[in-house]
Amino acid sequence: MSARILDGNALSATVRARLAERAQALAGAGVQPCLAVILVGESPASAVYVRNKVRACEAAGMRSLKFDYAADVAPAAVFERIAALNADPSVHGILVQLPLPPQFDAEAVLESISPDKDVDGFHAVNTGRLVQGRPGFVPCTPLGVMEMLKSEGVPLRGAEAVIVGRSNIVGKPMAMLLMQADATVTVCHSRTRDLAGHCRRADILVAAIGRPRFVTGDMVKPGAVVIDVGINRLPDGKLCGDVDFDAAREVASLITPVPGGVGPMTITMLLANTIESAARRLSAAP
Repeated sequence: MSARILDGNALSATVRARLAERAQALAGAGVQPCLAVILVGESPASAVYVRNKVRACEAAGMRSLKFDYAADVAPAAVFERIAALNADPSVHGILVQLPLPPQFDAEAVLESISPDKDVDGFHAVNTGRLVQGRPGFVPCTPLGVMEMLKSEGVPLRGAEAVIVGRSNIVGKPMAMLLMQADATVTVCHSRTRDLAGHCRRADILVAAIGRPRFVTGDMVKPGAVVIDVGINRLPDGKLCGDVDFDAAREVASLITPVPGGVGPMTITMLLANTIESAARRLSAAP
């Protein structure tokens, strides 16, 4: 058996076409969705991520604002910018590109963003809303994974789901979303005993541990759906995920590649969250 590839680029294009229509409708009603992005420092990887986000906004008919700061900027300047963006009714989403230079308290920066403009879904208020099953903004990567599973009609109710990784950005919110979809969820991490045994029980296996090719083919249940969230650069410059793709593909029924799998959907869900924020503002207008 060779798994079918879940093409994130193709799904992303389909979803973004729908989002562009929604953005156009909102603009016609007087609210053009707008995302503000703050970039601190000169990290080439961060610059690429931000450039991709800005281009995606423009392609979807959204407005984007980009604010660049030198790596040695005083944190007060960034906090002042965030406060101004919080107060600007024409801005619907605020994103601070991570990581930040060492003089910053990243948690304090993220907490300074209004929860209603926190389209990354990292604010503690939105985390609490997710845990309680209340409306809020969900981190974009796990939200993108849920969209991928939905697009393929993967049955979640009663499914055994295993997540390898417990980060606040992917692992924990992924667990919440899958539980809300009535899956039975196990979260594994570096201290988990018999991690391979847990993985082999999974109908849905999500790898988000940040170690190249950590999940091997013999850790995958025959016929499982394998979602690889990881992205790692090898010494030769090539990218790979947290899953040994070639080996896992021979066991799984459905698998995401790296690159071209979950990655494109992360930016797509950022657009979706920003458009949703704009729609909420329109519905709240007197």
